[in-house]
Amino acid sequence: MTIYKNSVNVMWQKYRAENPTISNKFEAWAFGNSPSMADELGKLVMNGIKTGTSSLFYWYDQGLEPMPSVGSHVVLLDGEEEAMGIIKLIGVKIMPFNEVPETFAYLEGEGDRTLEYWREVHTSFFTNECDELGIPFEEDALVVCEEFEVVYK
Repeated sequence: MTIYKNSVNVMWQKYRAENPTISNKFEAWAFGNSPSMADELGKLVMNGIKTGTSSLFYWYDQGLEPMPSVGSHVVLLDGEEEAMGIIKLIGVKIMPFNEVPETFAYLEGEGDRTLEYWREVHTSFFTNECDELGIPFEEDALVVCEEFEVVYK
């Protein structure tokens, strides 16, 4: 059983009280790889700008993380691991990095929201992840593209 800060459990229980028919299963995590990135990206989500995220398929393929699924809920954390809100996954697609479309880059809500910007920052981010894993990052690496909506603030 995962131990979360009290704000996570309190937020989840309030949400469940308003939505008693949903499963009691949820995850809690922050975007990015630093507290400042978690805060910055979390604010974009809570302001309705960021409605998508992507990650390397490797994490799921190797059994390091559970594969995201449509309908699942996530309590979004800030840089201090406090609850910011709850998101629900509404779409999950697996595709090669070099085939991610402009429309998805826009959903990620970062920078100027162009595909060029998305590829630049995600090439750097995924390359760093791959370096830590001891594997090469390649343009056709599979990525998991998730679309979500904020369901509770």
